[in-house]
Amino acid sequence: MMQQTVSVIDLNAVRHNALLIKERICGKKLYAVVKADAYGHGAERVALALQDIADGFCVAIVGEGVRLRVAGVTKPILVFTPLADKGDADAARFYGLDVTVNGMRAAALSQGLCCHIKVNTGMNRYGCNIDRLKELLNSLNGLQVNGVYSHLYDAKNLSASEKQLELFCAAQSMVKSRYPDSMAHLSASAGVILGGKYLQDGVRCGIALYGYMPQGFYLKGLKPALKVYAKRTQVTQFSGGGIGYASAQKDYGTLSTYRLGYADGFMRTVPLGEGCLCMDGFISTENSEWIKVFDNADDYAKKCGTISYEVLCSVTRRSKRIYLN
Repeated sequence: MMQQTVSVIDLNAVRHNALLIKERICGKKLYAVVKADAYGHGAERVALALQDIADGFCVAIVGEGVRLRVAGVTKPILVFTPLADKGDADAARFYGLDVTVNGMRAAALSQGLCCHIKVNTGMNRYGCNIDRLKELLNSLNGLQVNGVYSHLYDAKNLSASEKQLELFCAAQSMVKSRYPDSMAHLSASAGVILGGKYLQDGVRCGIALYGYMPQGFYLKGLKPALKVYAKRTQVTQFSGGGIGYASAQKDYGTLSTYRLGYADGFMRTVPLGEGCLCMDGFISTENSEWIKVFDNADDYAKKCGTISYEVLCSVTRRSKRIYLN
């Protein structure tokens, strides 16, 4: 299967990053975010590696939570996306997942389940607006409320974050007056750096676990956990004409073709050294059996004009994963 790119994932680096975060949050709970297949690192393997460190896990959809349970994850699992139908509710019930309630419809679908109430304090993605929260709380008969949470939409904007914090404190007071044991959580990776009152009862960390921080934030000691390699599949002498889908501008001499391409998450417009990305092959002047095509999501993201999150979720799309424990 060496036609695939190879993703080498260092689980020791992930554990190191989690412990670094735990030290930073001073006894607050840590929920490890392993949605989107742990940002391309493999959700099941990452979660199992963190079971003795994390207090719980977060996923985007019910199916992701189901896969964690089947793999043997026993810690609490919170599903971020509100339930869409009875099938989601049945699966969440069978596999013991905590669901997100953001309004009356989700509350009705979530009867008999454990839930976290999502409050909209400004991100406007999911969440109950503050002026509807009392009505929602009055409708929650039959639900066990394990938490209340929100999300900072621009953590580096301290003025905006302070306003969100103020709204969230009001909301969590309303929830805790009825459910005093519920966990309040507002911050993701950036909120760990803000610290103090932003930590609430715990944090949800995703990108920091994998060695990176949101733009504008830095945490010393994080270790990137992923490197991607490609294998050479041909060596040939340049025969004139073109290189990939473009006319050649010079005589390239000896060329190597490496097996990686668009469907592996790499972009034709972003250079990977001297060469050309051509659908499923990278034609290059490199002269080695293997090339390291990726080892830092921030660096590659800058070339792409995007962020490390998007890069990490893309570059392992067709990879063979090798785990370092």
